[in-house]
Amino acid sequence: QVQLVESGGGLVQAGGSLRLSCAPSGRIFSINVMGWYRQAPGKQRELVATVSSGGGTNYADSVKGRFTISRDNAKNTVYLQMNSLKPEDTAVYYCNADLRAPFVQNYRNYWGQGTQVTVSS
Repeated sequence: QVQLVESGGGLVQAGGSLRLSCAPSGRIFSINVMGWYRQAPGKQRELVATVSSGGGTNYADSVKGRFTISRDNAKNTVYLQMNSLKPEDTAVYYCNADLRAPFVQNYRNYWGQGTQVTVSS
C-alpha cells in the first residue's frame, strides 16, 4: 500500500523559515502532479502550491514570493521551502500526489497524513 510521508513541520517565529518534504513509501511506477495543501483550524483545506512532472509550478496568491515548491524526480520527493513565515501560515500542511503504483493501470490521488506548521508572532 502506497502512502505519502511528510516531514519538516514545526514551530517557528514570524519571519523564519521551514522546509517540508514528502515522498511515497513503497514502490511506485510514476508520479504526475505533486503539491501541498493546508488547513487552518475552522477553515477549509486550501491549495498552497503544485508542481508538475515537467517542473511547472502554481502558487496560491497568499504565498507567492515567499514559498517555493520543487521536486526531485530521482527521489520521488516534493519539497516546500517556506520563507518569511507569518502567523496566518499556521496550519496542518498536507502533501498530495497523483501517482501510479506498480501493476496498476491508472493514476490515483493520494494524501499524506499532514504535518503541523505553527508560526508564532
